[in-house]
Amino acid sequence: MSLSSTTTDDTQVISVQCDRIDAAMAIQFKEDMRTETGTGARRVVLDLSAVEFIDSSGLGAIVASMKQLGDGRRLDLAGLHPVVEKVFRLTRMDTVFRLFASLDDALAAGSN
Repeated sequence: MSLSSTTTDDTQVISVQCDRIDAAMAIQFKEDMRTETGTGARRVVLDLSAVEFIDSSGLGAIVASMKQLGDGRRLDLAGLHPVVEKVFRLTRMDTVFRLFASLDDALAAGSN
């Protein structure tokens, strides 16, 4: 699992650099997210544009990452492939996360 991160103002962008978040990757993903989000930016945007597949373990890892941010911080998701977006919509996680078609759309929306 490879994540890269940049921070501007109060938004941290974390890009996932692999094509799957599944049972084999979920634990490492959660650990990497915990390390990356330790800086305390109010808003974290997870760029999933490279991710082509996610299973329930991957979904659970993203939810766990959101919960570990704590109060006053938010995790938004950007660049979801149609198959990945479908998982979020079928599980109603699209009511928990703000989903953006692209990273640019997420950044344009700001922290509102």
